[in-house]
Order: sequence, then C-alpha cells, then structure tokens
Amino acid sequence: MNTSVIQINNNEQISCQVEATLSFRPLISYLKRRLKTEKTLKAEFYRFLLEKIEKEDSLRNEIHAEDLENYKDTLELIFTILTPLMANEKDLYWALSTPVPDKIFFSTDAFHDILSLHAQQKKGEEEEASKEKQQLQFIYRMILNRFYNYTTILKNEILYAYTNPETHLTQFYNINADTQFIDITYDGDLPELNFELVAAQIQEGTEIDLLQEIIPLSKFKFDGFTVITLSDVTLQHAIDGIRNALVNHTYENEAYEHVIQALKTLAGDGHIEFGLLPFLMVNNKFVFDNEQNSQSILLDSGKKYNLLEESFFALVDEYKDNPRPVLFNNLTDAKIQKFPFLEVLRRNGIQSYSFLPIYYNNQLAGVMEIYSRESLEVDEKLVSRLHSALPLLGQLLQYRIEEFNFKMDEVLKDKFTALQPSVQWKFNQVVWDFLKNNKGKKKTAEIETVTFKGLYPLFGAIDIRNSTIERNYALKEDLKVQLALLNKTLTDLRVIVPLDLIDKILFNCKDWLNRIKDAISSSEEALLNEFLELEVYPMLKHIVKGHPQAKETVQTYFSNINSDSGIAFENRRTLETSMQFINTAVSEYLEDAQQTLQASYPCYFAKFRTDGVEYDIYIGQDIAPDVPFDLLYLKNIRLWQLTAMVEVARLTNSLVSQMPRSLLTTQLIFIHSNPIDISFRNDERRFDVEGAYNIRYEVVKKRIDKVLVKGTEERLTQPGKIALVYFNTYEANEYLEYIKYLQEQGFLQDDLEMLDLEELQGVSGLKALRVGVNYMSCDFFDEQWTKIKKSIKKNPFKKLNKTL
Repeated sequence: MNTSVIQINNNEQISCQVEATLSFRPLISYLKRRLKTEKTLKAEFYRFLLEKIEKEDSLRNEIHAEDLENYKDTLELIFTILTPLMANEKDLYWALSTPVPDKIFFSTDAFHDILSLHAQQKKGEEEEASKEKQQLQFIYRMILNRFYNYTTILKNEILYAYTNPETHLTQFYNINADTQFIDITYDGDLPELNFELVAAQIQEGTEIDLLQEIIPLSKFKFDGFTVITLSDVTLQHAIDGIRNALVNHTYENEAYEHVIQALKTLAGDGHIEFGLLPFLMVNNKFVFDNEQNSQSILLDSGKKYNLLEESFFALVDEYKDNPRPVLFNNLTDAKIQKFPFLEVLRRNGIQSYSFLPIYYNNQLAGVMEIYSRESLEVDEKLVSRLHSALPLLGQLLQYRIEEFNFKMDEVLKDKFTALQPSVQWKFNQVVWDFLKNNKGKKKTAEIETVTFKGLYPLFGAIDIRNSTIERNYALKEDLKVQLALLNKTLTDLRVIVPLDLIDKILFNCKDWLNRIKDAISSSEEALLNEFLELEVYPMLKHIVKGHPQAKETVQTYFSNINSDSGIAFENRRTLETSMQFINTAVSEYLEDAQQTLQASYPCYFAKFRTDGVEYDIYIGQDIAPDVPFDLLYLKNIRLWQLTAMVEVARLTNSLVSQMPRSLLTTQLIFIHSNPIDISFRNDERRFDVEGAYNIRYEVVKKRIDKVLVKGTEERLTQPGKIALVYFNTYEANEYLEYIKYLQEQGFLQDDLEMLDLEELQGVSGLKALRVGVNYMSCDFFDEQWTKIKKSIKKNPFKKLNKTL
C-alpha cells in the first residue's frame, strides 16, 4: 500500500469556491451505527477499528493529507473493511482522497502506478480545464442527490486513458467515486430549482453555469473522505469504438483505423494487425472490389505482387463451402509450398497469417484477417478475446456488402431499367401504403400496381438502314473465310494423318462453300453450325491428341476463328463496331438532351436498344400531381422531339466517314394525340400500356418501322429523312407548324411529302409526313465523336453481342 500524496487537480479555483475538510468523522458515525445492528464477527472488527481511530486526536478531527502517512496501519484497516476480504491489492485499483477529489493520500500500489503514469502522459491546460469541469460536475451532482433527491439518468463516468508501456496500446479506466463517507452542510435556505431546465442543461453538458448562478458553492461545506476505485473498461471501450463506427457509417474512412485499433486492444498486443475482407457477389459469384484502398492484407499483397485473381476466386469458392478458422500462423516454406498464395504475403513482410469467418444473421459475410510482421501463434485464448467483436464485425461487413449492392443497383438503374425521379415518388408511396396496410399480415400479400393515368405518349425510333441485310452479308463473307480456312487445314492434315474421314469432311466443306456462295438462310446457318460443332471440331480435337505433329495446324485454324481476334469474324466485328458507334452516339445524345427536357416539366423517358435505338416518352398531370400541367408542355416536348430527330440524323451522318463500315440511319416518329394509361409490370420491370384502345397504340408502334408507301414498294423510312406517322389530319397540322419553323431555321429541307401508307395487319388508315434533313457541319458533332471514341472499348463486338 502507498501513503504518498498524489495531487490530482492543480487548479485552485475550486478550492476557493468550496470549503472542504478531510476527516474520518463520517466513518466514525458509520461504524457506531453498524455496531448497533451488526450481530456477526464483523462487529468485533468494527469495534477494533473504531477504538483505534478514537485513540488518536488527529484522526477524530480535521487532518491534512500529508500527515496521514503516520497512520498507515489504521488506513490499512480501513482498506480491509471497505474492500472484499479476498481482494489482492496488487490487482486492485483503489484509493482514498479528500472529499472533493484533488489529493490521493492512500492507495494500492496498482492505483499509484497507473495514476502516476497517467500524470506524466497527460499534461497541459486542456487537461486541467477538463478536470475542473469534471470536478464541478461531481460536486453539483452530489449536492443535487443529497439535498434535492435528484439523480440524473446520465452516467457520471470519468474515463482515464494511458498508453501501456509494454503493449503500446491505450488502456481505459472508469473512475468510480464512493461518497458515502462525506457529510455536506448548507448555510441558509436552499433555493428552489426548475428541474426540467436543469435536466435539459445536464443533457447538453452545460449545467455548471446555471447551477453556479442558482446554488453558489461558497455556502456548502464538505467533510470526510472519498473512496475511489478504477475499473478497467478497455475491452468495453474497444467494443464501443467498433459500434460507433457502425452507427456513424464511417468505417471505410478514418474510423476504419479505430476499428483496427480496437481489435488490437481486444487482442492485447500492439504487434498484431487485422484486416477485413467482405465477400461481395455479382451474379452469385464472388468479386473483389479493390479499386479503392483495400482493407485486406491478402488483396493488397496480391495486387502488389501480381497474384492472379483466379487464385482468390478458387480460395473463396472452396472456403464458402466449408467456412472455418484457418490458422497458418508462421509462414514456413512447407506451408507456402502447400498453399502458394501465401508467398505474396511473405514477400510483403508478413511472417504470420490467419483468418476467421465472420457471419451476419448466420450468413457468411466475409473474413477477419489476423497477421503480424513478427512471429505469432493464434491460439484459442486470442480468438476468445476477439469473440465479443465478431457480431459487430459481421454488421460492418454487411454494411460494406449493402453499400456495394447499392452502387451496383444505382448503375443498373442508370444504364438499364431506371426508376427515374419523375416516377419514383409513386413507387415510394405504393411501398409505404403496402407497409402501413400489411402490418402483421403475411409477407406474400400483393402490392398495389403502380399506374399512371391520362398520359400523352411520344414514340421515336432511330434504326440502322438495312441492318438485317448488312448482318447477313457480314455473316456470309465470314463463313466463306472460315470454310476456306477449314479446307486448307483439312488439306494439310491429310498429309500428316492417314484418316479417310478427313476426305469426307473435306468434301462437305467444299459443298458448303458452294451452298453459301450467294446467300445463306437462317436454317442453313443452323445446319452449318451443327456440321462444325458435331463433326468437324470433335475430329480436330481427336487428331491433336493422337498426332502431336498436327497440333500447330489445328491451333492456327482455331486461332483464326476466334470471335475476338480471328479473321473469320472480321466482317462481323467491323459491322458491330460501326453499329455500336451509332447506338452509343444516339444514346448519349438522347440522354443528355432529355435532361434539359425534364427541366420544363417532369416526364418519363425510356430508351431501348434494338438494331438502333427506340424511346418512349410519357407526359401528363399524373406524373407530377404537384406541378400544374398544361397542353403547352405537350407542344413543347413535341417540338423538342422533332428537333432532336434532326440532330440525331445530322449526328449519325457525321459519323459515316469515321466508321469501319459505313451505315446510315432512318428516323421515325409516331404521333398519338389521345392520352393513355400505363402500369409498371413487376415481372418485366418496365411500364406497359393498359386497356384495349391503349394496346392498339403499342401494336402500331411495333409494325410501322417497315411500312411501305401506298401503291409502291418504297419503305417509308429513308436515310436522311424524318418520317412522322399519324392517323388524323388534326394530328398532322400541329407538326406542320413545327416543320415549317425548322425549315425556316435551316434544319429541314423544303421537300415535305404527305403520304398514304399501305395497310398493316390489323392497322389501316395510316398517313405520314416525310421531310429531308439539312446536313450542316457543327462543332457539336466533333464533341460527340470524341465522347463516343472514349466510351467504346477496344473489343466492342463481344460487348455489343451481350447488349443486343
């Protein structure tokens, strides 16, 4: 035990405000009360201590802290009474202080050491100011409790932190003050308090100024001593640090370091490092989002030393089927030989590596890595210390997974089926209504269909002229090349391999060359693919196995028919690249242009990829109930649509010279003046029309792209022109005004045609306006071309096939 006096607070301001005397009078009163009721052997102990204190005049009256070193035996008896009998003072943080704790006059060695070390590490004005506030809060809360029977619901905890010199980790202790041996007296009548106001101030941490004004400390006298104990809350503080990172959702930034520091604290060793690896999935396959700084030492090491991603995938695929703690510990040559991926860790300076599975709601969310640049053995004791943090780490990894999924969903909505801001409000309302009306009901309850009524539709289509003919031509030319290559390969193999079947296949190959000389139908294409897949390729693979000398010849053939780089796909790649130039240009232009359109009045805009690009626009009061709708907005959007078609035609024409294969586009608008209803189809994640009359609108849309001019074999849609299809004359009159306006502006040519159209299946009475586009040079097209080149990848053929 230690009788050295430790000065806690050097600020004398509190001492001037509060009259406090150190004495054992409250303890004497306590012992006398206990002797009246105590019937056990404790009574003899209490009587012995009471007699020992009363023998000394100094202990019965006020005494200075510095004088108590002469009464160590008596102080040790007090320690024995006030602590559990079996307590080991070497492990107990316990002390006695003046009534207002500013001096410690008796303490255990453990308490003395930690407080002395804390005093060395924490010095400065901010520390003293913090102590002053804490002591004032301590005094006033004791007064409120004693005189007003008011106890705040807030914890009156004071944390002391210091860096352990052995582990180099910060440890946290909560200071608990037992004030039962303090007598408090007040000179005069106690003032009344507004407890609601005091409670509010306490919650804000600003109660001191208010209480000092109402209840001045100068009228109080404190007599006795305070018993102080320190509770080690380091582990709980570490857990709270992880929990705060979860609550604040800042675990990917600076708080991530706090999470790792908290794990180090739980482990009790500053040399142990931690990493977190969430299992992110796309299409039920694991992916590693390592564009930003990784939180995994394995990913960082693999990226640094070029470990193949396939190694990660194989590791995770095997692990997810059998999640368990994997303890490699020290990375020896034998372990690296058995698990080659560990080599990148050792090259990165890691000497020990292990990982534990992390779960969220019984689902594997990822792993926690435990590693060190020094020798380390991960055992059950270390794992058990980390166990309390695992559920929180599961939430943390789940948040990371959800954030990744949110980003994925954000891009999906942006690039594909989008719940645009103009309509998302209705989805939000329907979901909220569903939740309100189905509390406690089965989850299988059906949700209301999202419907918009009375909307005016606009339809436009930009199609690539003769795309089917171009595709068939490219396919025919490529197949000719492929069959010629096969013919040469078989001829060369006949010299190496004595196999009569080669002659039969060679005959079939020449026969196919003659059959597709002029054209190839879909059925012939299917038969040719069947011939290649079932007869040719199995034979070539068998020849390679039995005749190694034929390997180079066969590999050359397969290299030439590779869809990404082979010459047998060159025409199709060229065509697809040109088509993608057009589709990318048109899509980007429409996307940019419709953003301006939304500013005039909210509307729903959806575009679709075909061989070209089609789009639907819906506008009306039901899209934006809070914004008054007027037909002038409909007229504005119709003029915008016609102007946009002019710009698209000029844009695609400007790209012709830049394409590997020159392609032209046609532009088509369908005019429909009557409002329709649309509903969202949850199964197909798109809007569809409602009602028999409205469905007729959809039928016409799908059939007019190939409609002919009446009495001719001429297609309505032609390159360099815009066709506007309608039923009624009054629908055309409005657009005639727009056409005249654009002609005067120099956008359209003076060649307007008014045409009757051939009947389509189930559709008759169609008419059309057709007018030529005035092509002009414009800086706008140069800008668009630059954007297109940036957005198209080196190999667009494979990408576009997936899109179409």
